[in-house]
Amino acid sequence: MNKIPIYFMPGLAASPTIFEKILLPKEDFEIFFLDWEIPLDHESLLEYAKRITEKIRHKNPVLIGVSFGGILVQEMAKFVDVRKVIIISSVKSNLEFPLRMKIAKTTKAYKLIPMNMFLDIEKLAKFSFGDKVNQRLKLYEKFLSVRDRRYLEWAIEQIILWDRTQADPDVVHIHGDADEVFPIKNIKNCIVVKGGTHIMILNKFRWLNENLPKIILEEKN
Repeated sequence: MNKIPIYFMPGLAASPTIFEKILLPKEDFEIFFLDWEIPLDHESLLEYAKRITEKIRHKNPVLIGVSFGGILVQEMAKFVDVRKVIIISSVKSNLEFPLRMKIAKTTKAYKLIPMNMFLDIEKLAKFSFGDKVNQRLKLYEKFLSVRDRRYLEWAIEQIILWDRTQADPDVVHIHGDADEVFPIKNIKNCIVVKGGTHIMILNKFRWLNENLPKIILEEKN
């Protein structure tokens, strides 16, 4: 039996190391990881998606994207025949955005986000208080690999301005009921992971390792 190629796309500014605990049976699946690239001048999300799609070397792959990576793989599917698109801790259209993101689009408030805070995580750690905050910062320090201002400004704008208003019914959506970035109350037609937060790719990996193989192999109705 030919192995099914699986391409993983991490979330905003994250490196593929966020998938380090995801283990799929090697006899059935071949895993590949995609990285974020610095966007070209005035590059649209669709143009960017097409450029990243050029890294795919297999026919009919499964694309799995987390958060912003979930948005990107849905756009990538316009340029390559896929076996399946699976998104984790993400959204299927801008109708699933929380109210604050919709307001940010209308007011253009996203342009006021201080990018320096994202660019120097070590400096932020010095001003943090409490073990939980420091633990979270250590996670960010380990998994956030892209600290380029142009990328961050571009990425945040692409998320807020994403123009998809109709969900693709073929997209498989896995979402935690405790996601603080994309609250479950706004999400329709998803596989719910109890207690899953926005970073459940890290702390619900056992659920994902157990369930992803059957989700991938499940035939469309």
